[in-house]
Amino acid sequence: MKLAAHVATIAAIATIAMLAATPATAATCTATSGAQRTALLELYTSEGCDSCPPADRWTSALPARGFDAQRVVTLAYHVDYWNYLGWVDPFAQAHFTERQRFVNARIRNRTVYTPQLMLDGKDYRGGLSLSDFQQRITTANREKPGADIALSLNTAAATVDASAQITLHQKQSGAAVFLALYENRLATQVSAGENKGKRLEHNFVVRELAGPFATDATVSHKFRVLPAWKARDLSVAVFVQAAATGEVLQALALPACAG
Repeated sequence: MKLAAHVATIAAIATIAMLAATPATAATCTATSGAQRTALLELYTSEGCDSCPPADRWTSALPARGFDAQRVVTLAYHVDYWNYLGWVDPFAQAHFTERQRFVNARIRNRTVYTPQLMLDGKDYRGGLSLSDFQQRITTANREKPGADIALSLNTAAATVDASAQITLHQKQSGAAVFLALYENRLATQVSAGENKGKRLEHNFVVRELAGPFATDATVSHKFRVLPAWKARDLSVAVFVQAAATGEVLQALALPACAG
């Protein structure tokens, strides 16, 4: 009996150890788009550009001014063509530069510049005026969306697995879906270039943009989360655009779930 009890104790300890060593299961969260259209605001920016910080601050302050993700999904793409001036933007990607050139070519805009704001696929030059922006967003929110989005996120230790179900209200040839992983509450102490000596703070910084995907099936993408990224400040945005015009049919953003 003593031997049996001893064996049982060892087995129990081993079971507890196995449970303790088992990694936590992935957290899941979901969201669906509403009956009104959510606008999409895209900022092209760079830490190497001395005219960009005001635009970064303006977009970062939008949620506190009533422009949350229910009304407008905001994304900031850091381009890489300023890096040659002596400061390499740690958030810059050539992919974002390519996207900026592509969307400007689509609207036949010959000038590529920073900071550039694109509102619902069109060049927005209303300045950093809230009155004009308020009117534009209110108008967009009154429109019926061209698509419905159901987004599901599975968050594990080093990944965010996103799955989006897209339902178009009308058949559209060439409609495209994009998924963006972005991070808030970022800051850099710049030591060179046009912003030398400044501490720059950012929100909505796109870490990865995936797409375009077709809308004829569930869109899925696994984002790899690097150790330096703050999991609690990550979100995923999904938006549907008409490929030919850039018209935004619907947009949705969801914070990554806590594991």
